[in-house]
Amino acid sequence: MRVLVSGASGSVGRAVCGGLLAGGVQVRALTRDRGRVGLPSGVEVVVGDLAEPASVAAALEGVERMYLFPVPAAAGEVVAAAGRAGVRRIVTLSSGAVTAGYDTVHHLVVEQAVEAGGVEWTHVRPGEFAMNKVALWGPDIRGARVVRHPAPEAVWCPVHERDIADVAVAALLEDGHHGVAYTLNGPPVSVREQARAVGEALGEEVRFEKVTPEQARRRYREQGGFAAAAADFLLGFVDHAGNPTDPEAMAHFDVTAFGPQPTIYDITGAPPRTFTQWARDHVADFR
Repeated sequence: MRVLVSGASGSVGRAVCGGLLAGGVQVRALTRDRGRVGLPSGVEVVVGDLAEPASVAAALEGVERMYLFPVPAAAGEVVAAAGRAGVRRIVTLSSGAVTAGYDTVHHLVVEQAVEAGGVEWTHVRPGEFAMNKVALWGPDIRGARVVRHPAPEAVWCPVHERDIADVAVAALLEDGHHGVAYTLNGPPVSVREQARAVGEALGEEVRFEKVTPEQARRRYREQGGFAAAAADFLLGFVDHAGNPTDPEAMAHFDVTAFGPQPTIYDITGAPPRTFTQWARDHVADFR
């Protein structure tokens, strides 16, 4: 059996490739940039862009199952092309925001396209990616061993990318997951405790500096990349649809608003990885 993994150069996609290889199947990785992948040997790498469906036609040849990275603008065309190529099962990387009813314009569009495609489907809906902290906090931790954030006691449930991948691999390889959306979260942990966990992984103190939402937004924008692009949303200045909100409410955010939290253990047989474990796994990103 051959499985196509799109978004293979991302943190989850790479882990999905590794899990599939361990499961003994043929893995074809789709990426826009062959030089960025860094995948283990045994993975067939092909270049293509989901935003340009014609570019992935060759990648779909001989594929039976697919891990789909969300690109809403062309989701319908990609799913249709997959169906024509003989793909019979698609596992979608989605978002816990769909479960909570916040996301109706991005991940939900992709889910709907997959469900309309006549294939077996499973949606994997992670909440906050623990990996976001590398982009958001990495520069300040590497440069000054400090985390600057407006809501130190806010509790979130960051999920390890390997837990997301493990669930996706199970849905790709096992039966019994068709027609199910899995909302995934890690164990709850406050923002201050997350900063402390990174410090413990480094073996050095990481100071926590409480700042205003505007100061945090300014800092994220200065960093560029993901931090700048996501600053307004992550700090509560706008909602998923881009509508203005009150950033002060982030200090009292109720994590249960992200909906049900089915245990990863029920799907994979292992408890969800803690943020402490994630920090140890990524200590090199903060040195």
